[in-house]
Amino acid sequence: MRIGVFLVAAGFPGRRPGEVLRDTVEAVAAAEDAGFDDAWIAEHHFMSYGVCPSAVTLAGVALGRTSRIRVGTAVSVLSTRHPVDLAEQAAVLDQVSGGRFTLGVGRGGPWVDLEVFGTGLARFERGFAESLDLLCAALDRETVTADGEFFRFREVPMVPAVRLRPVVACTSPETVTLAAERGLPMLLGMHIGDEEKAAMLRHYRQTAVRPPAAGGPGGRGGREPGGRESRGSGGSVAGPAGPPLPGHVAAVVGHVGDSTAQVAGELREAMPRWLEPGLAGYVPVDGRARPRRDIPAYVDFLCDAHPVGSPGHCVETITRTAEVTGLRHLMLMVEGAGDRARTLENIRRLGAEVLPRVRERLPSSRRAPASG
Repeated sequence: MRIGVFLVAAGFPGRRPGEVLRDTVEAVAAAEDAGFDDAWIAEHHFMSYGVCPSAVTLAGVALGRTSRIRVGTAVSVLSTRHPVDLAEQAAVLDQVSGGRFTLGVGRGGPWVDLEVFGTGLARFERGFAESLDLLCAALDRETVTADGEFFRFREVPMVPAVRLRPVVACTSPETVTLAAERGLPMLLGMHIGDEEKAAMLRHYRQTAVRPPAAGGPGGRGGREPGGRESRGSGGSVAGPAGPPLPGHVAAVVGHVGDSTAQVAGELREAMPRWLEPGLAGYVPVDGRARPRRDIPAYVDFLCDAHPVGSPGHCVETITRTAEVTGLRHLMLMVEGAGDRARTLENIRRLGAEVLPRVRERLPSSRRAPASG
């Protein structure tokens, strides 16, 4: 069972962005010390929900501070980036880190980012498939060229040339289909529960045009999620009702303490102070109504559905998620208290009191090496 940390770089009230970014890097180093397999960094623009505008850049800093743990983006927003530029940055991090970098990408939303970066609403509405295909080509070939609606250029060499596979954030049946048709692993969000995750995995299996390669995430040569060739590390595992799943990963809140009631109470008090102003930062580019979320109800869901509680409760919840979905890779959002010291304590306690028991419970997918 692979377990990582998920770092939103959450901008809780009273915390300066630079402080949050430094603390995020410190949390990655703490996760390595605590025995986590990987760390994932989110990317957001112009908002306090997350104050890291370049997950690739911060991942590079974190890779330089560590030696074993994989570091990935969750996710780099593809609708506001040139795919070849992003592929070049991923290639640099892959090469200098010894293969410890994982590129996660997502479509993003219809937000003001599209206006600021000049890519426009059309890239979001109908350009994701073209962008994803160009990214995959740039991550897997010696040369790349394009002749599509959004990208058109002559053949150029990729320097450095690498063989990487991105992980794709999937929040709708359409993105699940895109990932499945390309044999790419999915990244599933913490806003959905186990049954919804299981349904998306079933959709993936039903849609996939080719089975995943044995011993790896599926497609070209069996690789670690977003990474290099695997070595039979258990990146693919049998789902509850189908063939192996190609290295999918899901985000959940992970918060441990002495008692479940105490820990849930801590998050119910802290998280709305972050989520209320943070989610209000999503500004549609075209004036459409922004979806509203019942914040207290959402926090209740996160506390009830995810590993939030005593060590034993966290172990049981992670085990249930693995059994219901077939997933063998989770990332735990560990910043829910909004306090640096508490985040570091949470990482240490999860590593000492939860991870060993989960891996003992779920031995069918042994811990994979950090690099390919």
